[in-house]
Amino acid sequence: MEKIRKPCPWAKECGGCRYQGIEYSKQLRKKQAGIERLLSGFGNVSRIIGMDDPYHYRNKVHRAFTKDGSGNIISGPYEEGSHWIIDVKHCLIEDEDCQKAAEAVKGLIKEMRVPVYNEKTGHGVIRRCLIRKGLATGEIMAVIVTGGKFAGAREFAKALKERCPRINTIILNLNEKRSSMILGDKEEVLYGLGFIRDRLCGLDFQLTSKSFYQVNPAQTEVIYKKAMEFARLEGGEKVIDAYCGIGTIGLTAAKCLDPSGQVIGIELNRESISCARKNAELNNITNARFITGDAGTIMKEMAAGGERADVIFMDPPRSGASISFMKAAIRMKPSRIVYISCGPESLARNLKFFRENGYEAEKIQPIDNFPFTQHVETVCLLSNRKRKPDSYVKVSLDMEDYYRI
Repeated sequence: MEKIRKPCPWAKECGGCRYQGIEYSKQLRKKQAGIERLLSGFGNVSRIIGMDDPYHYRNKVHRAFTKDGSGNIISGPYEEGSHWIIDVKHCLIEDEDCQKAAEAVKGLIKEMRVPVYNEKTGHGVIRRCLIRKGLATGEIMAVIVTGGKFAGAREFAKALKERCPRINTIILNLNEKRSSMILGDKEEVLYGLGFIRDRLCGLDFQLTSKSFYQVNPAQTEVIYKKAMEFARLEGGEKVIDAYCGIGTIGLTAAKCLDPSGQVIGIELNRESISCARKNAELNNITNARFITGDAGTIMKEMAAGGERADVIFMDPPRSGASISFMKAAIRMKPSRIVYISCGPESLARNLKFFRENGYEAEKIQPIDNFPFTQHVETVCLLSNRKRKPDSYVKVSLDMEDYYRI
């Protein structure tokens, strides 16, 4: 009999967990039905892979701070569609150690009488905190985001470390912009090395405050193992990891290759590329290199120079891949494309384009990476039907806009 916990009392205001109060087995059935409705026209949709324990999986916690009418400090996420902060005491999907660290920050703000930032006036000091945890290592990072100079930052960090001994590093981030961006560009390490580590698919990864890293590491392993299964790497392939981030997928693939194989990771964010290179060194991986730039542009240039790829991994944002990117991927003539998607609607549109240009969805595997939310991760294997190399469906400007979300 499935155990159901008491629903989150803040679910309606927060809007992050649309499926709060619904049995987990029913959530999976709803998600399965949704994926089949969108994607069954492209191929057989496998049964969704869920979690044994769908609670407290989220390894990243964000809290914004303000004061109520009585002067009490409020901390939590923003109400859906607004900048009104919800005073959340306990979240059912966030890691409990991360929540304790966030509560410690809130407590110290009150005890040390640090002014909280006021979005309307631009006055105050502490705006937000960001807490991140490595699932395998247990290492915790605390990022204190300020809107201006914080004279007592080191004393605050010392007190936070004493209150939460499991914190491994504390970072001060300055964000003076009047915007919804969580982090600013300037940082100072107040304690520790400025990063934490986690272990994923047998590899070690360094995580900074700005590293893109899946929020559910347990299910991410499931996703990556399925992606490697679909890729069918034999050892000597040339592999492209598009939208590579800090190299998690590309380095996992590189581990499956022999010295004659090669992984090329491409990512627009320079800091992520720097992290990817460090992660390659950390794991003694020499058959992977990482390039800063737009993946579509770089692949188009590679194809124009006669370069080809055996396998392409693509893990685009929820909005999906652009027409220009997909054309560039097809020009690389890969035998297989492994598409990892967090946006089923954009995935459906992208699969339509790939099918019209010679790539069929051979396998479609949904994975529940975000329990209690409406979101689903899907891993697709696209195989080349061996059309003529440069035979493309003509796409009008109107269709270009249609495919781009």
